Amino acid sequence: MKQSAITILLLSIFTGLGLGTPNNIHAQDMALNIGDKAPEFEALSADGDLWRSADHVGESILVVYFYPAAMTGGCTAQACSFRDNRTRLTEMGAEVVGISGDRVENLRIFKLTNSLNFPLLSDMDGTIAGSFGVPVRDGSSITREVDGEEVVLTRDVTTSRWTFIIDREGKIVYKDTQVDAAGDSEAVIAAIEELALR
Repeated sequence: MKQSAITILLLSIFTGLGLGTPNNIHAQDMALNIGDKAPEFEALSADGDLWRSADHVGESILVVYFYPAAMTGGCTAQACSFRDNRTRLTEMGAEVVGISGDRVENLRIFKLTNSLNFPLLSDMDGTIAGSFGVPVRDGSSITREVDGEEVVLTRDVTTSRWTFIIDREGKIVYKDTQVDAAGDSEAVIAAIEELALR
């Protein structure tokens, strides 16, 4: 039996038992591809507000990037790169949103500590990541010093680092599953220019 058939069978069994999707099922077997319609999603942001993709798709080009964990080296470099290029992206008609399995409080700390100027969304159960086909594994906790105090940051799931661009028609026009964290924003800018999405 092929792997995709096994995956479908296991998903049917787990769903039928009300157990949801197990973490050891590879989400990439269900991944979205370029040309597919992007799923609609909503989640709490670092500011505690409900952020809905439906309010943004159509108005802007939407850059959706998934990252493993707030306040870690690669994820900080990636976020700061998008922060530093926000003006350039805005001029191109693009909005950026970062998504991880972190809790809202983690995201609030991450955003304030790094002066991030775009939304960060909390996908604590990995539902949004799963809808995009992004692999999800178990969460973890890390300890960081914030304003002179030790803070424990817990994430319920850990997602892989994938980036998508959604055009104004709501279709996926770019997908990167081998993201260079520090260079992600530059790669996105180059893709938008190449795709002439302005």
